[in-house]
Amino acid sequence: MKLGKILPAALLLASVGLSGFAVAETVAPDAVKFDEESVKASLTGAAGNAETGRKVFANRKQGNCLACHANKDLSSQPFHGEVGPPLDGVADRYDAANLRGILVNSKVALHEDTIMPSFYRLKNGERTAKKFIGKTILSADQVEDVLAYLQTLKSK
Repeated sequence: MKLGKILPAALLLASVGLSGFAVAETVAPDAVKFDEESVKASLTGAAGNAETGRKVFANRKQGNCLACHANKDLSSQPFHGEVGPPLDGVADRYDAANLRGILVNSKVALHEDTIMPSFYRLKNGERTAKKFIGKTILSADQVEDVLAYLQTLKSK
């Protein structure tokens, strides 16, 4: 059989085969459903990538989590904050749904007066940097990635 006949047949089979799969849509910031303090469903319909989440966590222009939280896993990074609790063993203290809730909207998941930003919310309060007004600090994918990373932080 010639390649010219195989390729169209393979494309047809692929398109027919994939048509049965539903593609999950990203949940919009204002549509995230909380179950008390937690968000059970993935924002993207998929699990995050822990390695990517570690980079977002440490990045001073993205998550900037180290500004407030100490984390032994990133001890090579300077200037760990002491405002928030250390995140060593955080996966032992909170399940994925609670951690996702804290990342999405800390004002609901923790306390309305917390200084922790809500990373996936369009309105973030009085101290919101101008560049984030009307925008989320992290994308849904980044929230899921940071969540995947946080889930690796268990007591050893």
